[in-house]
Amino acid sequence: MYRLYISAIMAFLISCASIKAQDSLYHGKYLVRSVMIGIGGANVYDTYLSPLEYRGPELRFMHESMRMTKLLGGHVSTQRIIQTNWSYTDNISKSSKSYSGMLNWTYALHYQYKIDDNLKLLFGPMFDLNAGFIYNARNSNNPAQAKVYGSIDASAMLIYKFRIARYPMTLRYQANLPFMGIMFSPEYGQSYYEMFSLKHGGRNVLFTSFHNAPSLRQMFTLDFPVGKTIFRAGYLCDIQQAKVNNLKSHFYSHNFLIGFVRNFHLLRGKNMISLPSKVTPF
Repeated sequence: MYRLYISAIMAFLISCASIKAQDSLYHGKYLVRSVMIGIGGANVYDTYLSPLEYRGPELRFMHESMRMTKLLGGHVSTQRIIQTNWSYTDNISKSSKSYSGMLNWTYALHYQYKIDDNLKLLFGPMFDLNAGFIYNARNSNNPAQAKVYGSIDASAMLIYKFRIARYPMTLRYQANLPFMGIMFSPEYGQSYYEMFSLKHGGRNVLFTSFHNAPSLRQMFTLDFPVGKTIFRAGYLCDIQQAKVNNLKSHFYSHNFLIGFVRNFHLLRGKNMISLPSKVTPF
């Protein structure tokens, strides 16, 4: 009987989705999730460990979810992204190797402004948290550097729906610009042994903004259906840099992404069913 109820509900929702206008999807209780894997290159630089830049391949994993809320008359959507990236780099002389890993979590509230039936502009605040490390295989005294920082960003997104013949696609561009935040950093010449074992204090938590941490994360994605599956291809340019405590550092990443998108209809609480669709609601 339970399976019969679920089947009936799914049939009802699918039939409703086929007769409703596309805009009804924007204000319903829908959740859009995507999973992507990225492969590209990284440029890692940190004067606490080395005066040289390190370059090499990078692997990235990204999980994203978006849904509409009831805020401001149902015009505000939330976006959550969690991503992790790992890189294996060496310097220009090939005399030393570096290993890096970062974890990034963001939560954004976007106000959706509909320009026309196919074009939307989204903008709003974003909370951005980052944690990771850099390990230099050549160093013996200070071989590793911890990277911990967070910020409040200005986030904007353009979503454009179009068709080639009868084939529907969705193009999206998003840019996140950190406005203000905090960052952990040792002082110039200060070791982690001094900080944590000898308890030698210093200015290790610092305020960041455009003047000392000008960063930018931007992403292009294209959604396209293949059968009953919506695939997503994209490109990510991640520029993270800072100059604090007389130390300079940057992470430059360029990744090509591929993955898939799933649409869900929220029934009650955490209960969800898949909503077949050849275009994404956002």
